[in-house]
Amino acid sequence: MAFFWWRPGMLTNYWKIAWRHLLKDRQFTVLNLIGLATGLACILLIGLWIYDETHIDHFNAKGDRIYQVLKSTPDADGTLVTRETTQGLLASSMAAELPEVEAAVSVFHHNASAKGIIAAGEQRLKAELLFADKDFFRIFSYPILEGNKEHPLSDEDGVLLSDKLARKLFNTTEGLVGKTISWNAGDSFDGVYSIRGVYTAPPSNASDQFDLVFTYALFTRKMAGTMGDISFWGSNSIKTYLLLKPGVDARVFNEKVKDYTRKKIATLYARNADLLKYEGTLLLQRYSDKYLHNHYENGAPVGGRIEYVRLFSLIAGFILLIACINFMNLSTAKSASRIKEIGVQKMLGAGRGRLIGQYLGESILLAFGAMILALLLSRLLLPAFQTITGKDLHLPAGIGFFMSLFGIVLFTGLLAGAYPALYLSGFRSSMVLKSGMVGSSGKTWVRKGLVVFQFTLSTLLIVSVWVIYQQMQLVQNKNLGYDKDNTISFTGEGKLQKDLGGFLTVLRNIPGVRNASDMDGNMTVQYSQAGGGISWEGRTLTDGIEFTGLDMDYGMMDLLGLRMIKGRGFSPAFGTDSTSVIFNETAIAAMRLKDPVGKTVSLWGKPRTIIGVVRDFQFGSLYKKVAPFFLRYSPGNNTIYVRIEAGKTRETLARIAQFYGRFNDGLPFEYTFMDEDYKALYNAEQTVAMLSRYFAGLAILISCLGLFGLVAFAAQKRQKEVGIRKVVGASVSNIVFLLSKDFLRLVSLSLVIAFPVAWWVLNHWLEGFAYRVSIGPVVFLLTGGLIFLIAMLTISLQSIRAALANPVDSLRTE
Repeated sequence: MAFFWWRPGMLTNYWKIAWRHLLKDRQFTVLNLIGLATGLACILLIGLWIYDETHIDHFNAKGDRIYQVLKSTPDADGTLVTRETTQGLLASSMAAELPEVEAAVSVFHHNASAKGIIAAGEQRLKAELLFADKDFFRIFSYPILEGNKEHPLSDEDGVLLSDKLARKLFNTTEGLVGKTISWNAGDSFDGVYSIRGVYTAPPSNASDQFDLVFTYALFTRKMAGTMGDISFWGSNSIKTYLLLKPGVDARVFNEKVKDYTRKKIATLYARNADLLKYEGTLLLQRYSDKYLHNHYENGAPVGGRIEYVRLFSLIAGFILLIACINFMNLSTAKSASRIKEIGVQKMLGAGRGRLIGQYLGESILLAFGAMILALLLSRLLLPAFQTITGKDLHLPAGIGFFMSLFGIVLFTGLLAGAYPALYLSGFRSSMVLKSGMVGSSGKTWVRKGLVVFQFTLSTLLIVSVWVIYQQMQLVQNKNLGYDKDNTISFTGEGKLQKDLGGFLTVLRNIPGVRNASDMDGNMTVQYSQAGGGISWEGRTLTDGIEFTGLDMDYGMMDLLGLRMIKGRGFSPAFGTDSTSVIFNETAIAAMRLKDPVGKTVSLWGKPRTIIGVVRDFQFGSLYKKVAPFFLRYSPGNNTIYVRIEAGKTRETLARIAQFYGRFNDGLPFEYTFMDEDYKALYNAEQTVAMLSRYFAGLAILISCLGLFGLVAFAAQKRQKEVGIRKVVGASVSNIVFLLSKDFLRLVSLSLVIAFPVAWWVLNHWLEGFAYRVSIGPVVFLLTGGLIFLIAMLTISLQSIRAALANPVDSLRTE
């Protein structure tokens, strides 16, 4: 096999031939160019999203050795539930006792749902606070710009500001050490603090964002003697991070510390059997993995957002493969027009290697042109793509990016052109010059197989879009047991914490406000209390029930539309609600209590009287079923809810904002709608649904381009047969059926293959939801009808054109 086409001068001549051939058959070139460009544009956009997703929390210099300690505790049914919070004493204990640990820190993200007010001079801003242990900046890469770089958290009563917050407050990051700021969040941490340093704010690809850092020592001192006291091993409210020493095998270490806290409790609290019973096992997870691998089953990570990264990687590969299949099919189908060219080249001495190089060169040249068009398409579509994904994505301009583009062009060109090149170069010159033979039936079956594969992938995508849409509709429209419409929420910062009662009194009288109240936490992700520290008469040691609870003020149950099925709700008319509790139906059933109203239970050592049973409502997302839940009366909480009269939203919000600004010294009024907070629970799923819809449409478009070209070549190949049939009386419908039936059979076969695969894959996805739709035959019937309609329209465009052609034109050479 002679590869002499690489000799000097031959390469230039070879590219000229490839360029002339592409210009000669413009229909072939345009179809392939559009198909490849669309596929490559999808690759670029998906690639940008995947790169951003896979680089979250990868900014830490010691990231390969930073681990978060998680805890898995048994639920009521024995299932292990994994949480991020552990004991406040865990970090210091592990650092002192375990030689594998280089450093350990305790971190408390204080009141993450409510920002405090930081003030310097006349400047007042909302900011988010973090409490961190002394080695925090040793483990995480937030460089210290000002202050003690070796021990930035050595001053217990000091504070560190991020460079972004420092610029907002002082217009600089220099010379700030020693200056003071005041902090007001309406709790025991309010006061004046001295600035001890400035650190580099978390980058945009950090999952944890915070504006200022107080010392963990301050936190432990202020919380001593309260419910947030972390000075004993029964408290679980702190995040623990470890920096392992180089060379430590994380899997071996993980097994070693699995029962670390259980052993501690067994030793220190030997008489408290309940405390040990509720203690879980520890699990170490690399910090940089927590964003993508955040779903757990029975104490082990089993997925999370990584599944969507894999999904879109697969979709990107599918779309590129569909575009390459178009090239293969069109090239091999068009081989009849190049058969004599190949024969002449071989007779003049061209070896198979040179012919393969020529056809691969044409493919790579076309891929290069498609990439230029794809870059233009990507730039055009990028703003819409940013809106859908909620990410600030940009096409990079570095050498690495362009090298990646070159690699994609080369790979695409070789993938798309390999089979046509081998196929075309394999013809024997004597046979093609004698008979103009195009190829065997085996080659035809390859083309048919590729068409089936294309439409199978497209059908999979369409069925997936349909089912995901139905599930999202179920999520949005399911009766949650409370009313989330026409309701806003905002946090009580600044003066609201000091006089929340007075604020609510005026707020309720604003025209358009139907009700207003407050709670500790919210209805989507943040609860007030959780755990197994509830006891009642008749409870046994096997009743390992985990409860979740919300503290709320008077009027909140009415505002949310919660319904009582026994007893009563909280009311100021009784004056005893501070020692009462309300459980949901699921909790009462799990506790096996008959006639619960009036009975006394113990909540973390404090007696409470059950005054009512509330109908079950969904706290959080539909990924989990309704769990045992309780409500407690508590005034002066951090989250304020306001129900607005329907149809008067705009003017009512304007009045509330005006009043809020006057009451809270001009602070901006920041709020969210309750239904938007609920939708935010499914941001990832909504993004997947939206992107899948567009990519499924593009996959169908690319497939139809290929089908359009194949039908055109089939009609051209059979033009004399069509002419004869029309002369002997065949109708237009007969001709259209003749040219269409083979392709429609291929589409039908693709549906037969795609439907069972789609059913299996989507049922596996739906298993993650506690409440889910069922995949019935209607989805497949509608998808099949849509695919057939699109395919038929594509085929008919060429078939009707061929059927309407004058038979004299095709027969005059005979």
